[in-house]
This record gives sequence, C-alpha cells and structure tokens, in this order.
Amino acid sequence: MNEKHRRSIRIPGYDYASAGAYFVTVCTQHRECLFGEIRDGAMCLNAAGETVREDIIRLDERFQNVTVDSCVIMPNHIHAIFIIDQSVGAQFIAPGMGDDGTAVEAQFIAPLDKTPVDEGDASCGNHEGAINQGAINRAPTLGWIVRTMKAATARRIRMQINPSFSWQRNYYEHVIRDENDLNVIREYIENNPLKWELDDEYKI
Repeated sequence: MNEKHRRSIRIPGYDYASAGAYFVTVCTQHRECLFGEIRDGAMCLNAAGETVREDIIRLDERFQNVTVDSCVIMPNHIHAIFIIDQSVGAQFIAPGMGDDGTAVEAQFIAPLDKTPVDEGDASCGNHEGAINQGAINRAPTLGWIVRTMKAATARRIRMQINPSFSWQRNYYEHVIRDENDLNVIREYIENNPLKWELDDEYKI
C-alpha cells in the first residue's frame, strides 16, 4: 500500500456510518513497538498485543452491525477491515474516549437509524462533548468504532500492563470501493508480517 493510500484523510461530507467496508490503520504513540515482535515472518504478540486482539474481536459484540473482516496486529500498529451493515438495529453500549485512548463514561446508544452523520474532524479531533451529545439515535460511525477500540484497549493495557500506554492521535482510513479493492487489502493484511521491514510504520 503506498503512502498516499495509507494516509488518506476523512472525505469531506462522507457519511462514515453508511454501510460498507473500511480499511483502518491505528498506530501507537510515537510508533513505539509495544505489541510484540516479528519472528521468521510471523507476529508474536506480547500481553499488550493479546489485549488489543481480544478487544478488536469484541467489537462484534459491542456493535451488532459491525463485522471485523480481517485484522493484523503489528509491533506498533494494527490494520483492520471493518464492515458496517445498516440492516441491523440492535441496541449497544459504546464508551467514548479522548484522542490518546483515554476512556470516558460509557453511554447508551439508541437503536440504529439512517440519520446521516457528518464525520468531519470530529472523527479524530478533540470534540468528545459534541460527539456525546449527538450520540442518541445515530448509527455508529467508523470514527466511533475506532474510538471504542482505542478506549477499551488503552484502559486495559494501562491498568494491567503499561500505565503510560497511548495510541497515536487520529487514524488512517480508506473506504473500500469494490470486491477487487477488498481482496487486495485482505491480501495486504495477511502478508503484512512478512513485509515488516518494508512497512511505512517499520521501527526497530
């Protein structure tokens, strides 16, 4: 994946709660290698890495309309494909968070509807108050899903493993346009550990 593709910004006016597949990359603060190491082309997770893996899997439980299609945890970042299905309307709980992964009070989200959401800078900036106030009756956006994952992992890692752990502010995303795009990204994720030294986020 080239640099331009990896570092896309939010698309102005795009509804990031709409049904579809999204490729996401989230890095640790300062790209520190905190999740394990690559050995013989395979990722060996440490305790923090296992915590991240567990909480990514749990996203399917937190958001009943979200499927984690593919995922890989690398030493200092994760890649994942999230699929949002607007046909599901169950209730769920989603904790908010600050930019660095600090968890804030969990909140109740009403059943999903199709209210358009203007993601804008609120998907990654310091706008937690506005996000909390507008949560009722809205479908979870991609930004909300990523924040939930970051909040859950940061809270557990800080409590159990590393008190100073932080995620990097923001995240990189790509809206997957078609089946070919999806398959290319799935292959990229699967082969990522084999190409660690060529990765944009590579750091010894």
